[in-house]
Amino acid sequence: MPRSWRVLVAALLTIVGFLSQHFRYDVKNEFPSYIWQTWKNGPGSSGFEEVKGSAGSWDRRNPGSIHRILSDAEAEELLKDLYNPFPEIIEAYNALPKPVLKADFFRYLILLAKGGIYTDIDTAALKPTSVWIPEEYQNETIGLVVGIEADPDREDWHQWYSRRVQFCQWTIQSKPGHPVLREIIATITHETLRLKAEGKLDDPDLSVIEFTGPALWTDVIFSHLNGPQCPDRRTLPPQVTWKEFTGITSPRMREDVLVLPITSFSPGVGHMGSRPTDDPMAFVRHEFSGSWKEEKK
Repeated sequence: MPRSWRVLVAALLTIVGFLSQHFRYDVKNEFPSYIWQTWKNGPGSSGFEEVKGSAGSWDRRNPGSIHRILSDAEAEELLKDLYNPFPEIIEAYNALPKPVLKADFFRYLILLAKGGIYTDIDTAALKPTSVWIPEEYQNETIGLVVGIEADPDREDWHQWYSRRVQFCQWTIQSKPGHPVLREIIATITHETLRLKAEGKLDDPDLSVIEFTGPALWTDVIFSHLNGPQCPDRRTLPPQVTWKEFTGITSPRMREDVLVLPITSFSPGVGHMGSRPTDDPMAFVRHEFSGSWKEEKK
């Protein structure tokens, strides 16, 4: 292994190790009742009316949950408190040059520390979160719930999507300390600080999807499913790939991850097997308003 790769692996393992000690993961615990969202200057600020209905749907469907809609400033202060022992993570968060990059990083950071559900402000809850995990899996040890964003069964899929099966990260449910979150936080932190040191963070060719978005998210999930940390690895095929999840119409569990079909978090898109929003498996509707693209005011 080249020295540069040894240094990279050592740096990642160091961050992952410290995070695992600080944010303990116990898959037997219940999912926390938090629902996390962010909106620039908070619910009382300009423009919130555009997303008030969708944001309110989470309260209407889940009256017992603790729903937090944080302003950018509140999110930053919360992360400073939660990650005070990890100055390199705070440095990486502050160094990210675009709101979308910080929004991506925030969802992983808040779920690792506090758990619950993160969902973009332009998503609407179609059903209570209590039905996301079907009855046959209620007694299983599930630590992470993800949905399929894309499953393009066509030869030119790579022209439209980054991965053959791509997991969405506009809505995620997790227990605190989940290993997937540790891994993606360590990766983003290391890469951000490396690019900062090299003066490349403002590179216009930097891919959000690959750097902090669903491509990286998908890769880290598959890495977890294939990694040595999985205690039941011997019961699975030699390699967990996209073929495990393509075309699924009902939830599928692998290790401690429950994968929901494309209809669950991406209903009504009209292709890739996505069913209408009134389908029993349709849980979340994403409005794709692109509010994250706007600069902070």
